[in-house]
Amino acid sequence: MPSPQDTSVHQDRPVVRPTQQDEVAAAGSELIGGPLGRWARVGTGPLTPVRVLVLVAIGMFALGMVQKIPCYDWAWFQGASSQYTHACYSDIPHLYVGRGFADGLVPYADRLNGDMAYLEYPVLTGLFMQVASWLTLTPDSDPMQQREQMYWMVNAGMLMICAVVIVVCVARTHRNRPWDGLLVALAPAFALTATINWDLFAVALTAAAMLMWSRGRAIAFGILIGLATAAKLYPVLLLGPLLVLCLRAGRLRDFGRALFGAVAAWLVVNVPVMLVAPEGWKKFYTFSQERQIDYGSFWLLITQRTGRPIDVSTVNTASVLLMIVLCAGIAGLALSARHRPRFAQLVFLVVAAFVLTNKVYSPQYVLWLIPLAALARPRWRDFLIWQACEVLYFLGIWMYLAYTTSGDKHQGLPQEGYQVAIALHLLGTLYLCAVVVRDVLMPERDPVRRDGSDDPSGGVLDEAPDTVALAGLGQHPAGHGTPAAERPRVEGDTADGPSAP
Repeated sequence: MPSPQDTSVHQDRPVVRPTQQDEVAAAGSELIGGPLGRWARVGTGPLTPVRVLVLVAIGMFALGMVQKIPCYDWAWFQGASSQYTHACYSDIPHLYVGRGFADGLVPYADRLNGDMAYLEYPVLTGLFMQVASWLTLTPDSDPMQQREQMYWMVNAGMLMICAVVIVVCVARTHRNRPWDGLLVALAPAFALTATINWDLFAVALTAAAMLMWSRGRAIAFGILIGLATAAKLYPVLLLGPLLVLCLRAGRLRDFGRALFGAVAAWLVVNVPVMLVAPEGWKKFYTFSQERQIDYGSFWLLITQRTGRPIDVSTVNTASVLLMIVLCAGIAGLALSARHRPRFAQLVFLVVAAFVLTNKVYSPQYVLWLIPLAALARPRWRDFLIWQACEVLYFLGIWMYLAYTTSGDKHQGLPQEGYQVAIALHLLGTLYLCAVVVRDVLMPERDPVRRDGSDDPSGGVLDEAPDTVALAGLGQHPAGHGTPAAERPRVEGDTADGPSAP
């Protein structure tokens, strides 16, 4: 049965064609013959937009797997620097042995040999790793290299499913903008980092949660956020923007349902492990606190430039305080903006703030932001500028590790070059944050609101009137997109519907 959101104004809006609105998309479409004509029909045959996006996502994921072939064949297993010089490193085969999966140890319950006493991942990610281990059907008598290769391949297959889920959810979150999913499917950093670690699992759950909220299903959203938080910590941050927006729109009851679902789902997953193996369960949290300043963070940039180490407890405290300040600023922006911001915009800003202030930035963390960026700022120019910075950082960290592990040969990128790569990552993310903030303050610049939409990912917030706002704004009427008189018509729309993506 459709929810109230399913019968809303979104259904009478034509599908937005980025090739008619975005000059970069239009130029890129020349590779496949240019934008479709006025009378073309899209979505009436077997190749609907979502199906096209799925095929593109699978193709790009496969290219990312091809990029890992030098490591798969030999570089993971021969020498320390080869996997870095080929920029194809992955945690997956190394942790198959290093975290006891190859020996049949039970995550969280069995103590590990080596520098890590227990598995340092949240419970649901540990389950994902364990299921992949069960599906790795190579006999114990096979060479360890062959077993590690098969474990990576099984994980790659499972992560490809996650990638497809992410693209489908992004395409369907904004009903009349399915082609925004192409930003995710074609993102170069997405393909390059997809199989470094298990982050795609949490990202898929988060993308599904965003889709559920856009359909007005608060409890389903909460359950998925709780599960995502049981796989990776960052999804819990989505509850902050949701609270602020629900406060402004007077929809706190819906927030309460989402919060209840999130807490319940997280407890259902975590409490059994917490009771059976408390020491193993808490390892993720203690490791996060004890972890030193690591690659990619601006904290590392500071320590390398000054030559002065910073105590980890000081960094932990400073990171939390800085995150609180940034979140307070985002909340102030959300409550004082002339038009209520879109949910995806605030979520992107909060997660980006977490990425920027954290004491570590692993290259696969870009996966957290890619779906959110596609929903918050679906413009190819800005997206590709940011992606270029992230790809350069991806290359920079591996070349720096190649330099530090190649002995006297010094193959790769010296410290100064790596600092430039960190700066590019930081500046690229800040740039995308800046244009999102500009869209919040100037909603007429927001690509999503060009057709008169308010907040298509907002669920019950979409078209809802304000009840709370700062700066004496008072109560606002429903419909916080650009006023109808100011809304530019979606170029190329006709009574017969859209003609092209």
